[in-house]
Amino acid sequence: MNIRLSLERAWYRPMSWALLLLPLSWLFRAVSSGRRFYYQRVNPPCPLPIPVIVVGNISVGGTGKTPLLAALVVIFQAQGYRPGIISRGYGGSATHYPQRVTDTSTAETVGDEPLLLSSLCPVVVDPDRYRAARYLLENTGCNLIFSDDGLQHYRLPRNIEIVVIDGERGTGNGHCLPAGPLREALSRLLTADFVVVNETVARLSIPHRGAFKLSPVHFRHLASGESVVIDNWSHGRRVHAVAGIGNPARFAHTLTSLGFEPILHPLPDHHRFTGEELCFEDNLPVIITAKDAVKCAVGCGDNVWVLDVQAEPDPPFIERLMQDVRSLTETADTTP
Repeated sequence: MNIRLSLERAWYRPMSWALLLLPLSWLFRAVSSGRRFYYQRVNPPCPLPIPVIVVGNISVGGTGKTPLLAALVVIFQAQGYRPGIISRGYGGSATHYPQRVTDTSTAETVGDEPLLLSSLCPVVVDPDRYRAARYLLENTGCNLIFSDDGLQHYRLPRNIEIVVIDGERGTGNGHCLPAGPLREALSRLLTADFVVVNETVARLSIPHRGAFKLSPVHFRHLASGESVVIDNWSHGRRVHAVAGIGNPARFAHTLTSLGFEPILHPLPDHHRFTGEELCFEDNLPVIITAKDAVKCAVGCGDNVWVLDVQAEPDPPFIERLMQDVRSLTETADTTP
């Protein structure tokens, strides 16, 4: 077991060797709080003329944030909004910013999540999210901006904060990095507009909670694009599950709930695939996530399948979010 996996496991145990790192966590928390105070009270960013919604988390690792963001984009488009997305482009290696994600962009350049989301609406990547937002305003017809992550990027002005929590893992031992999985103290949740839990309700007593679930849609053959209804799968129940995401165990659990017997091969989040990761001597089907699929060439093998999922937010959360955005839009329209 490598150090990273050992540390992550320790974060989700009440008493572990990770607590030896608490002095470093206190320092991390102080610096994080200081940055937030500086940008909120001393040098606040200039507001943008359209609503900005940050969809992020306070912990490292996967929470289902990307599927939720995709669902929100579709929901707001159905209501007549023209959303755009800004992202840091984590995992990418672009040589210039801001950079709009196009049909010719690659995950190696702009990152896997921006590439996946770019099929829905305009996406701009830039480590400076404020600059990315200005680019969207000046070069597209967007009237609503979603920030993919960026909760801790306080140089970006925001109107609404949505914090996504993994209901299965919760917030671990409740400590900040490196003794725990948190990027900010738990008290930060009290200042967010929405705290949305992915499926299982975590043991958190916090207001404004919403919920969503991830529902498998179908299997998609990587090479041909052919879609197969899950109930019509005919390639056996023993499969390889390869996942370079924040929480690979959740992916394996999903497959198990569908009646499969997955052999999990976890990889680091934003892992760059070479194709070798998908080759196995037993020739069993290989199933990957949609996030990983954008990084895999179609020539990776004829037995590679993608499990497409979609987020289903609960109606009360969507209704309140929609009301808040309408209120912001009406205020902007009446401001001279």
